[in-house]
Amino acid sequence: MSPALPGWLAPVVEAASTITVHELTHFVPPEGTDPRRGAVLMVFADRDADPASPDDLAHRGELLLTERNHHMRSHPGQVSFPGGRLDPGETPREAALREAHEEIGLQPTEVQVFGELPELWLPPSNFAVTPVLGYWRDRGQVRIESPDEVHEIHHVAIADLLDPDNRVSVRHPSGWTGPGFLIGPDRDVVLWGFTAGIIARLFSYLGWDGDWDRARVRDLPDHMLQGVPRNTDLAPNTKLEE
Repeated sequence: MSPALPGWLAPVVEAASTITVHELTHFVPPEGTDPRRGAVLMVFADRDADPASPDDLAHRGELLLTERNHHMRSHPGQVSFPGGRLDPGETPREAALREAHEEIGLQPTEVQVFGELPELWLPPSNFAVTPVLGYWRDRGQVRIESPDEVHEIHHVAIADLLDPDNRVSVRHPSGWTGPGFLIGPDRDVVLWGFTAGIIARLFSYLGWDGDWDRARVRDLPDHMLQGVPRNTDLAPNTKLEE
């Protein structure tokens, strides 16, 4: 029997069993298609907090994200969950844990997987991606294991993601606009696309999506524009395309 999860994760655990694909994306694979399959690891962890603060996710939790190398041929600088393609015979859970270990040295034994979100389809790359939910219980160290792919590791407080000052609408030169977050110590790293869409829509489903200025628009930085698709609601997860 797996150890009990902390109380602040309870809403996410419940959401994993009740949320539907249509509450996360407008896209589902057309009938008769055979999409490529991948998985990402949405890692939750405890965060140092004031002992007097409420025992809720916003005050206690963080997410582990990676920032793609700025010199990659496609989608340089894009922020995403660790993840990648399923190898033959792999389950989404196995693939997500393997990729996280290969990219940032996250030990699979330190992560307690507690659920999966519905499989999400990415039309531009024809990937069907399963977000695997995990709690970093036996917290050790992570480091960049694949510097050609990973530029930075971000430990992002969920309180910061919920802060209206860090919410923006991100605009691509094509005119596409979607949800985004400003992360990093100086709030100068743009989290957008597929990953931002999952976070924003999960928060909305949980009732955490408070008021923020949707008219506050941030254009994509120049270094992130190379190789970005032109027409999509949730931009591809960059780690799945190569």
